Amino acid sequence: MTFQTLRSEERAINLQSTTMKPSGRQPRSPSKDLVANAAQRAYQLIRQRILDLTLEPGQRISEHDLAAEMGLSRTPVHQAVQRLADEGLIEIFQRVGTFVARIPINGLEEAMLVRTALEVAVIERVADRATPEVMTHLRTILEKQQKCVVQMDYQGFHQADEEFHSALADIAGFPGIWATIQQAKIQIDRFRHLTLPLAGRMEGVVHEHTEVVNALASGKGALAAAAMRAHLGHVLPVVEVTRAFRPEFFVNRTPNDSSFPSAS
Repeated sequence: MTFQTLRSEERAINLQSTTMKPSGRQPRSPSKDLVANAAQRAYQLIRQRILDLTLEPGQRISEHDLAAEMGLSRTPVHQAVQRLADEGLIEIFQRVGTFVARIPINGLEEAMLVRTALEVAVIERVADRATPEVMTHLRTILEKQQKCVVQMDYQGFHQADEEFHSALADIAGFPGIWATIQQAKIQIDRFRHLTLPLAGRMEGVVHEHTEVVNALASGKGALAAAAMRAHLGHVLPVVEVTRAFRPEFFVNRTPNDSSFPSAS
C-alpha cells in the first residue's frame, strides 16, 4: 500500500461526487464506499507505521499533516485515527493534542498470557498434522528468517516471524485463531520491534523456532508445545532491558490513570 494509491482513491471519490446523477432510488452512494475504503487503507497504513515504530510512542501526530501526506481529505484520516484510538494505539487529549500511545508495561504480561495459551493449543494440534510437506514449508520460513539475520533486516525478520506463527495456525486448521492472537499482541509487536537490534536476539528466535520445528518433525507433540511455551516465555524478560534505553516509549498505567504527554 502506498500514498499514491490513496491519492488515486481520493480522486476517484471526487469524480464520483461530480458525475453521479439523481435517481428515484437511494442506493448506497459509491462515494461513501470509496471514502470507507480510503479510511480502511489509511487505518492500515497508519497502524503499520505505529507497530513498526516509524511513528514512535509518545509522538504527537496531526490529522491535517497525515491527510496532506497521503493526499486525502481529513474525513478518512479522522476515521482511521478514531479507530486506532479505540485499539489503544493512539491517545487523544482535548486541548492538548493527539499522540501515538506509549507502550503499557502492565498490559504486556496479559497479552503474552493470551498469546501463549492460544499458540500452545495450536502447536499441539499441528503435531498431529506434521506431514513432510508441512515440515518443508516451515523450514523454508526458517531459512527466510536466517537470511534476514545475516542481512540485519529487522522488518523482514518480523514479517517472517509473523509468517511462521500464522502458518502454524493454518496448519492446525484454525486460521481464525491467528487473527485473535494478532489483536491480542498489538502492544507486544511494538515492543518486539525494539528488541530485535539487541545482540543475539534474532539468532535466539531462529534457534527457538528450530526447536519447535524439530520437535514437530520427531512427532513429539508435548515437546513441541514445551518448546513453543519456552520460546514465548523469552519475550517478557527483556522488557526492562529495552525500557532502560528508551524509557520514554513506555508507561505503566492504572485503570484511572489520565496522564498524558506534555503539551510542549
